[in-house]
Amino acid sequence: MDLKNKVVVITGAGSGIGAATAALLATYKAKVVLLDINLESVLMVVDEIKKNGGKASAHRVDVTQFEEIKSLVNEVVKEHGRLNVMVNNAGIGGKHQKRTAEHTLEDWHNVIAVNQTGVFYCMKVALRQMMRQGHGNIVNVASLAGLKPSGYNLSYSASKFAVVGMTKSAALEYGRKNIRINAVCPGYTQSPLLDRLLSSRPDMGDTLKRLIPMDRFGEANEIAEAIAWLASDNSKYVTGQTLVLDGGTSLQ
Repeated sequence: MDLKNKVVVITGAGSGIGAATAALLATYKAKVVLLDINLESVLMVVDEIKKNGGKASAHRVDVTQFEEIKSLVNEVVKEHGRLNVMVNNAGIGGKHQKRTAEHTLEDWHNVIAVNQTGVFYCMKVALRQMMRQGHGNIVNVASLAGLKPSGYNLSYSASKFAVVGMTKSAALEYGRKNIRINAVCPGYTQSPLLDRLLSSRPDMGDTLKRLIPMDRFGEANEIAEAIAWLASDNSKYVTGQTLVLDGGTSLQ
């Protein structure tokens, strides 16, 4: 995988898919910059990466705050001279599983702020830098919930449909500027987000697995492999695409 010395910023890198992606890209000799609202979690991931000989740094950033993202990217560019890849992975789910009429305003505002507005802010800042340097690559982490209906989950579904739309719209705008923009759409994947869903009732795990032809949940490192491919020059003729990794769930 051609990622050597690429400067890669990853949001939501303290756990799950973000942490797995950071660790994997570091093995390919990328310089990974890990962002998370929980600084302690990213520091632990960075320590592990460095123990394995990788290059990584940790920063506390709230993706709902535009100025924090802007300052972070400026800092990265000042230190490394460029931003090759931005992986927009930070995301949350709602606290409640309710129908639309009962969907809480708190869940709506919080989920949209992180999953949709946060991705927009990161894309906006990254694209400005990538335009200045004449090249760049953005990988957004959407979801299967951004491609097909997801009941009792309106804000999450709305935010992930938005990520897919933003990915395609921006890819169309910047294709002639040597900037590629793609998304991955994971199905049910082992992560803190899935853990919270599984804890909602005892039979939830079995219920969800019945929807998956491969009869298992995805692993964070499997999603990381797809992100690494899109982030690398191995996929240099790919833009505006949504790569689905769902064990066949979308076939039904």
